[in-house]
Amino acid sequence: MDLIKNKASAAVTQTEKRPAHEQVYQTLKSQIMFGDLVPGQPVTIQGLTDSLGVGMTPVREAIRRLISDGALIFQGNRRVSVPLLTATDVEQMIFARNAVESELSRRAAVNMTTADIDQLEKIDEQLDRTIADGDVGGYLRLNHAFHEKLYDHAGAPILKDLAERLWLRFGPSLRVVCGRFGTQSLPDRHKDIIDALRASDAEKVAKATTQDIEQGMELMAEALATG
Repeated sequence: MDLIKNKASAAVTQTEKRPAHEQVYQTLKSQIMFGDLVPGQPVTIQGLTDSLGVGMTPVREAIRRLISDGALIFQGNRRVSVPLLTATDVEQMIFARNAVESELSRRAAVNMTTADIDQLEKIDEQLDRTIADGDVGGYLRLNHAFHEKLYDHAGAPILKDLAERLWLRFGPSLRVVCGRFGTQSLPDRHKDIIDALRASDAEKVAKATTQDIEQGMELMAEALATG
């Protein structure tokens, strides 16, 4: 719980101007997406209240939203947990991510300037360093930052919101995969995406995104099957 408390304090400080329930929601969302809360690990509502240093009401509101997002499930006795993914869940996520994220990439490709692509490449260079260093937490955050930056240029907020909800669902299990296989074995088609962006080839950008998704999710399916 100390890990949760330390990271929560930093996140809440950054968002101190937001309403309390929004601060808590964003903090818990980040912890879930990047695997700080382990799938299947029950957490008490009182424990979250204590660790976040806020009242029960904003915690309950944040949990309600996260349950609606599919990021948490209610366990009873005032406990919640991050759901464990099944093989069927992963299969559906591959389909949904391919549909949503390839379209986001395709749309982003026609809107991005050279400067935008340069910024994306800098994120990928930082990501390469986390892979080389075996920095799982850094990898998860920069991998998300890369895709988020790309999708920001799509001009499709509804699709981007759908993508974010999907990431919230598979992120915790991706942390498990990283812990089991290490960062070196993780797929990375980001350079293919960047090359296609520089070539102004929207279809190749979408294809590279699909390949990036499928390789990562298939590795997740393998890890869940052998777990």
